[in-house]
Amino acid sequence: MPGDTLHLNNKAKKQNTYDAIIVGSGITGGWAAKELCEKGLKVLMLERGRNVEHIKDYPTATKAPWEFEHHLHLTKEDKERCYVQSRHYSYKEDNKHFYINDKENPYDETKRFDWIRGDIVGGRSLLWARACYRWSDLDFEANLKDGHGVDWPIRYKDLAPWYDYVESFIGVSGSVEHIPQLPDGKFQPPFEMNCVEKSFKQKIESVYNDRKVIIGRTANLTKPVQGRGHCQARDLCHRGCPFGAYFSTNASTMPAAYATGNLTVRPHSLVNKVLYDEQQQKAIGVEILDTETKQTEEFYANIIFLNAATVATAFILLNSTSNRFPNGLGNGSDQVGRNLMDHHKGLSISASVDGFEDGYYYGRRPTGIYIPRFKNIHEPSPDFLRGYHFAGGAYRGRQSHDATIGADLKDALTEPGAWSFSIYAFGETLPYADNRVTLNHDKKDPWGRPTITIDCNFRDNEKAMHKDIAETGKEILTAAGYKDVKVSGSISFPGNANHEMGIARMGKDPKTSVLNAFNQMHEVSNVFITDGSCMASSNCVNPSLTYMALTARACDYAVKEMKKGNV
Repeated sequence: MPGDTLHLNNKAKKQNTYDAIIVGSGITGGWAAKELCEKGLKVLMLERGRNVEHIKDYPTATKAPWEFEHHLHLTKEDKERCYVQSRHYSYKEDNKHFYINDKENPYDETKRFDWIRGDIVGGRSLLWARACYRWSDLDFEANLKDGHGVDWPIRYKDLAPWYDYVESFIGVSGSVEHIPQLPDGKFQPPFEMNCVEKSFKQKIESVYNDRKVIIGRTANLTKPVQGRGHCQARDLCHRGCPFGAYFSTNASTMPAAYATGNLTVRPHSLVNKVLYDEQQQKAIGVEILDTETKQTEEFYANIIFLNAATVATAFILLNSTSNRFPNGLGNGSDQVGRNLMDHHKGLSISASVDGFEDGYYYGRRPTGIYIPRFKNIHEPSPDFLRGYHFAGGAYRGRQSHDATIGADLKDALTEPGAWSFSIYAFGETLPYADNRVTLNHDKKDPWGRPTITIDCNFRDNEKAMHKDIAETGKEILTAAGYKDVKVSGSISFPGNANHEMGIARMGKDPKTSVLNAFNQMHEVSNVFITDGSCMASSNCVNPSLTYMALTARACDYAVKEMKKGNV
């Protein structure tokens, strides 16, 4: 009997052994799957949420507004069940089935942190805003120059070819502009500005020599690519796109990975920890909790990629304790869980626009105009470090009318009203060591695991920048000749920009960072982290394109190192 038991265990372990394990199926997890599978590795992708198949599992994608019971509004029950998700504008009746149940997955907020999460295969790749902007050396050198955070171990030249590679695959529409702080990319044809936006561009660029107005760069196709159709300008991306017209794991990287025959996807798999072998001094696999059976199971691999998204990756690392790493896997630097960042936002600056009554626009374009960062480029601001960008656009509302009911009301509602213009901003947040994720081992979550505690807030630099955003936004719309300029809103809470990053930063020195220049853990050479966790600073642009480029680069390096026998 002992011999039989040993044989069964070996067989089970062999069945659960792969060349690589990827934790998470979002934007970076999908990219890791594509790259590793195409390089010949047998890959297991673990996802805590349920499975979602492209097209088949987008139940609301083609529904008309009147087909929704609550007319796209949330019910009291929705808000109670998803009390964190409902803090975010994107959580609606038509896509609520993609989001996590907060009651079943609580965490503790020392200070308010809006942790917005998908709970599906594909993760937030189905829900993201699709904005794609490259970083420049202004951003990669910022920590070194002003002394906040640690110096990035890479520069733009290291990532430029990988930006090319990623953009060519996902399809990014945009215009070539030759702006030093916002490098150009491999673009599909851009979306067109409407008549008011074209006028706005001309006015602003004639008034200011440091401000450019461009069309937003977005991962929405303007021409078909690799079996995916072009954007229909429906503005229903958040429901899942049956045309595959925006980049998602489900429509793009996962089909590419499946095509190799090397990918296995296991949904309902909540990762508890990375398994570390003290003798080999390497990671050998992961332990998961099957959320359907409530049983734990182990899977094994030579290489592990952690792509669970920043806060969840922090949990996995901190919960992966051993004799060598009593404070969490690869945490000799005490930087795991620290330096949590998110962009700050929250203001809307709007105005009314005279004229252009004979102009309108086609469809619901999936991107707006964009004003790249112009503060702290050449002349330092006395009030704050780093910078912010503006985005927004012009639109027409409905015509005001006196009709109260019947055909007159119906006719009146078909007439467009006056033009308006609105802009908003995203600002950079500095890395602070005490903005962090920790585990509370005295309090258990519904799965019997330690609970997550998030302690994060914006500081004086972010608040000073926020004040400048309001003042400068008003100045810009006034300079364009618009009337009734108004500022509304207030600074957001961390998490609400949905760009959480940090907690396992890249750096040159293992004493002050967690990852090296190739997203490889300094202290555990066969573990790579390429989600937002790896970021050493936050910039002010949407970060997903940079995550993708870093992931593709890390996969290339990891496979080469594996073939050399170094991992």
